[in-house]
Amino acid sequence: MRKDSIPCHGSGTPRGERGGPPGSGPARGGTAAGTGTRAAPEDARVEDPATTVAGELELCPARALHTVHAGRLTLTAVSLTWLRGLGPDEWSALRARHLAASESGLDPDPHGPARGLERFAGRLAVKVAVRSWHVRHTGTRMRTRDVRVDTVRSGLRRGKPFVNAPVGVNLSHSGEFAVAACGPGAVGIDLERNRAMGPHLTSLLAFDGDTEGGGPGHRLRTMPLPLRWACKEAVLKYLGFGLRFGAREVRLTDWRADDRFTWAPGPLLAPYAPLLGEGVESWAHDDVGGYSLALVWRRPPGPQEPPADRGR
Repeated sequence: MRKDSIPCHGSGTPRGERGGPPGSGPARGGTAAGTGTRAAPEDARVEDPATTVAGELELCPARALHTVHAGRLTLTAVSLTWLRGLGPDEWSALRARHLAASESGLDPDPHGPARGLERFAGRLAVKVAVRSWHVRHTGTRMRTRDVRVDTVRSGLRRGKPFVNAPVGVNLSHSGEFAVAACGPGAVGIDLERNRAMGPHLTSLLAFDGDTEGGGPGHRLRTMPLPLRWACKEAVLKYLGFGLRFGAREVRLTDWRADDRFTWAPGPLLAPYAPLLGEGVESWAHDDVGGYSLALVWRRPPGPQEPPADRGR
């Protein structure tokens, strides 16, 4: 099957970057290029992140990337299928455009182990999301190769990604995509391909007390298992802990008709719940191009918001 015959999934007319190699052409909000230049910010209209993501995020294997702006959040998806199809010259151009000299050791073999390609796709997704977020919300342009992505090296938040900019980032890999989220504060995201789950996860997710509340018509009882897992992991990633705390420590309590979900902490996670602060939003949708996607973010950001870690 030719690349351009691979079906794309999603709906609506996306507002983010479409087609072409990452970083090519002007992003929305101006035409100036180069580090440190400024372009006019886009209008500051308030959008519902949930509605925007569900209606406009396209997961297309043939497309290099796709970025959507959802309220104060920016999401970027990168296709592993597209990366595998690049030739040597295209890889050279991609590296030159997006990787700094200090990141040369992170360049994967596109035909090598899948984990290396996933890490590269995730790094690229974060870089593009951060660049696009700054163009839209501050009018500042920065080159993706100047966005440095790192992870917390120790402590309970070990492995949590952060960048050299005053924003929060998070990322997820599943199937043929890496998806990154960028916002003004902490954010958690998890993408899960819709598929049958093994007996262990099925038992863990179906019988952990999440469906005790509500009557027979309680919508949470109908939540697919991949989405249930995505919700729990997005909460833990928002806090910066990941699966260091088990999935049972996030007990889902409701999944509303607008796809917002609520949850309660287990006994081990409860002491850290105050880190969430006020105004935290949690949203989950079970059909984003054949994937389940969950997001946790704060709107508006508050003083108690978990800071974007800087490696301490």
